[in-house]
Amino acid sequence: MTPSGPLAAENNRIKVWFRFVPRESWLPHDTEGLWATRLSADTARVENAPFLQNGVAEGEIVRFVTDADGLHWSKERVKASGNCTIRVLPVPSGPLGQSAHAVHEQLSPFGLGGEVFSEEFPLVAFTVPAEADLAGIKALLVRGVEDGWWHFEDGCVTDAWREA
Repeated sequence: MTPSGPLAAENNRIKVWFRFVPRESWLPHDTEGLWATRLSADTARVENAPFLQNGVAEGEIVRFVTDADGLHWSKERVKASGNCTIRVLPVPSGPLGQSAHAVHEQLSPFGLGGEVFSEEFPLVAFTVPAEADLAGIKALLVRGVEDGWWHFEDGCVTDAWREA
């Protein structure tokens, strides 16, 4: 008998690893593991926003290969989700301080979910759904930079984001 429902999803949860060239003056990592739901022997749907890997967003379907150690390495994106990944880092000397919670509060009217890298490095990776108020989110992000609240970067964006 094959499990179904939440148990099946849990049994199909894997970590898919991404390799990239570390950026100068940034975190010294060259890999990032993202949680994913296995869809087939070599595909999975990404289930969280990446902190470091560019070009992938939550909901993307990726193809992977499994190495001799059992690690699943992303090879390519099979299907885009339409979601965007935006990363926000509060300015320590700004009005929000180093508070990831304050960043979340500012973006909460848009219903965005995000994860925090760590308390010491309060980088927040947000998933921006395709149907979100892209123009409103972009305007707030730009205003936040202008007001000294945060720095932000686009980790993965769509044409709709660029045009908003």
